Amino acid sequence: MQATGIANGKLFGSFLRGTDGVVIGGADGWTWGGTCYIRHLFVPTPMRKQGHGTRLMDRIEDEAKARRCEQIVLETHDFQAPGFYRKRGFKLSGTVDAYPLGHQRFTFVKHVAAQKPPDGN
Repeated sequence: MQATGIANGKLFGSFLRGTDGVVIGGADGWTWGGTCYIRHLFVPTPMRKQGHGTRLMDRIEDEAKARRCEQIVLETHDFQAPGFYRKRGFKLSGTVDAYPLGHQRFTFVKHVAAQKPPDGN
């Protein structure tokens, strides 16, 4: 913040809860300087392929736009869900080979249209 002069950083979180109300999954990250960064996204194995990840990502994208972000950035591994992010319009931005050994770590970016504030500025 001191180096850039950009002081609009703000955390976000969206959570999946079990029938007992306990958090069992979700997503979190932050927005700062026109970028939304997704730090974690987790859907428990028995709940996958039921639209939970899609709903979480929809909420994050809506929040990113509301916060006037122009891009969303996230990192994932080849054994996680790179296909899920590609289907949502994310583009591969970088790769770290052999992290961990025998696998790759990916950085994905998706450009989004930030919402204009009510006064149009």
